Amino acid sequence: MVEATTATSTQTGILGWVERTGNKLPDPVFIFFYLILALVVVSIIASMAGVSALHPTAIDEATGAALRIDAVSLLAPENIQRLWVEMPKTFTHFHPLGYVLVVMLGAGVAERSGFFAAGMSKAVESAPKALLTPVVALVAMIGNHAADAGYVVLIPLAGILFAAAGRHPLAGIAAAFAGVSGGFSANISPGQLDALLFGITEEAVGASALDPTWTANIAGNWYFITAMTVLFLPIIWYVTDKVIEPRLGPWKGGATAGAADTADVAIPGDEQASKGLRHAGLAALFVIALWLVMVFAPGTPLIDEAACDAIPAENCSIHTQLAPLYQSLVAAFFLLFLLTGWAYGRAAGTIKDHRDLVNMMAESMKDMGYYLVLAFAAAHFVAMFGWSNLGLITAVHGAAGIESTGLPLPLVLGLMVLFAALLNLFVGSASAKWALLAPILVPMLMLLGISPEGATAAYRVGDSATNIITPLMVYFPLILVFAQRWQKDFGLGSLTAMMLPYSLWLLVSGTLLIVGWVYLGIPLGPDAPVGYTLPEMAAPAIAQ
Repeated sequence: MVEATTATSTQTGILGWVERTGNKLPDPVFIFFYLILALVVVSIIASMAGVSALHPTAIDEATGAALRIDAVSLLAPENIQRLWVEMPKTFTHFHPLGYVLVVMLGAGVAERSGFFAAGMSKAVESAPKALLTPVVALVAMIGNHAADAGYVVLIPLAGILFAAAGRHPLAGIAAAFAGVSGGFSANISPGQLDALLFGITEEAVGASALDPTWTANIAGNWYFITAMTVLFLPIIWYVTDKVIEPRLGPWKGGATAGAADTADVAIPGDEQASKGLRHAGLAALFVIALWLVMVFAPGTPLIDEAACDAIPAENCSIHTQLAPLYQSLVAAFFLLFLLTGWAYGRAAGTIKDHRDLVNMMAESMKDMGYYLVLAFAAAHFVAMFGWSNLGLITAVHGAAGIESTGLPLPLVLGLMVLFAALLNLFVGSASAKWALLAPILVPMLMLLGISPEGATAAYRVGDSATNIITPLMVYFPLILVFAQRWQKDFGLGSLTAMMLPYSLWLLVSGTLLIVGWVYLGIPLGPDAPVGYTLPEMAAPAIAQ
């Protein structure tokens, strides 16, 4: 693997200010720590000031009126006790933790066996010259499931293939970078990012106590991210071929000028790699067939035929009965990645025995070390936000404030996208940003009639669009290294300027997509409507 090196910044103006300001920010783990301290202070002040709100879905059993929610000091004895006594539970019950670790156990094998790299390389290498750009972009977006492999393998490989086709290699790097990072949320199927974001969304819904029946479905944005892929593909194609490559000019460096330093990028073409991909394809078909059997065969466990017995007939749908299927998708992707990676590795020779398989799974957990530390901090921030009642109170008053402005809901979501895109310039971690925003934005949008799936979809549009223009993105220096192999004087400002048209086009088109989606009321995924109706008022089960 190529090591990223830091280039001296030559940027001025707004981008230079973003870089300097962002570099002064502490690590996201400490951002959460400082926010917890600030939250404690705010909770004390809010409690003393008597800040409160009426709960939208809970009634006071004594009076029969809407339940009043008061701000609670985090230094109240019960909250101090809860912090120390429930610390292990607060961490281990953080919903994204289990989702992400399970999916990554399988994805780690698929990545370390070489399956992800071989699949992406073979797909791009086999592309016709006329379709090289869209194939690179599509594989890059699908390659988001491959995590690091998308950056480390596909981006330098795209430069090599463009040069071999007589095209400017920097255009290939730009197209691949735009797909992998600018189209970070776009894909044709859910994966580890969906597990991560919806885990945080579920935590935010649970903390608000607005809808105890709502559970995360990692396929909740499936239709939307597929539409993003369809929309982003021609945009990346157009920007690459009509905007970026003409500016770069004709390539005269030959097909191998920058390939000397790319020995770490393996382009599979031998019989073993091809055999491995065939075996991986058979493994994927096996997993798909297994899940189809568990859905359609008589007496299968993934259809709850009794789900409608306790609810009115008009409220029952096939999606209600398929709830176990949606909830099983985390396990399905774990098994899919695990078996395809194992099948590829056994055929290609990268996995010799079961010990290699176990070691790959263990290595993938080692790579999650930083995420575990971040999740510990984020879990306590989200939980303490809920204990103080400030999240729900802020959401109720925020929703009322937005309603008073008369802004249409699609426009509200559009503004949310722009805010997430701006924040992304300073805080690169997708999970850190959503853990910060979700406790307020998710319940607030629920009160306004937007489902948790809708809030998550809007966030991910803004989160990915500006990835490719911020020097604070962890892979930004690595992409610069790849570009400098072909053009030595290519600097940080050059890379930002090259990627800026992609960022603007993706941000504008993604914003229009989510606004139009909400306006038309199209489902975001299976059993995932964009609109939302609060449940009827019920007696509270809320810890005061």
